[in-house]
Amino acid sequence: MARTIVITGGTHGIGKALARHHTELGDHVVAVGSSEEGGRRLREAAPKARFVRADLSSVRRTRELIERLGTEHPVIDALVLAAFRFNPVRVETDEGFEHTFALYVVNRWLMAEGLRASLENAPAPVIVNLCGAGRGGRIHWDDLQLKDDYRGLTATMQGAAASELLGTAYFSERTKYVLYNPVFVATGLHEPFTQPLRGLVRVASAMFAQPVAKAVPPLAALIDHPPAKPLTTWKKGKPIDLTVDRNEARRLEETLRAVTRSVGRRRSDRRGGS
Repeated sequence: MARTIVITGGTHGIGKALARHHTELGDHVVAVGSSEEGGRRLREAAPKARFVRADLSSVRRTRELIERLGTEHPVIDALVLAAFRFNPVRVETDEGFEHTFALYVVNRWLMAEGLRASLENAPAPVIVNLCGAGRGGRIHWDDLQLKDDYRGLTATMQGAAASELLGTAYFSERTKYVLYNPVFVATGLHEPFTQPLRGLVRVASAMFAQPVAKAVPPLAALIDHPPAKPLTTWKKGKPIDLTVDRNEARRLEETLRAVTRSVGRRRSDRRGGS
């Protein structure tokens, strides 16, 4: 029976390759991306995949997407969270979030929670969070939006640490949560940079990065056969042990619930005053 697989960041890199893999198996793939150009790339690589355009860095747009997907797909077998963009300089969204935090943390929490019902209806549901698990990042509790001292690597490492907390906080008796660190994969990492750094990153990627095609099989295997444990962590196809502070996991979840609720309030306030 064909499965339904939702992939955020499904028009680029590993997400796109995974979309192609599963459509070739006959699965129904919904690939979410932010641009029509990305949709064009997806149609060239995986013409049977369905492209949905959405700004995943926006809480409002993500909620609209969740409502749409939940209505159209009462059963979702796998949710792959792969949307990511490295920002060398600080970028703030219209809703006031640092962009990496919005895309790498807020969106992933919203998607996993918002599509919980559809996942629970599947025979063997799984969430796969592509992240830098096991890299030793930390949460900057006193400055989550990194307004005082932004660095692209700092934001990325905070997002990786947050993913570990999200996986720990997620609870389901049926849906398995997989944290997957693909390590260094050739997915156009050089693109956000300016010269001369762009050239250096491009050369390093060509010399040391794993081809996307090699990164897909171990990921697809976890979707085909989800692990028995509620939460597992993987690094380049091999399981690793990860110790995460559950109090911090609860703290992050409570923080995300509060900051996303405030986005809704701001929107309602503006409507009421107009």
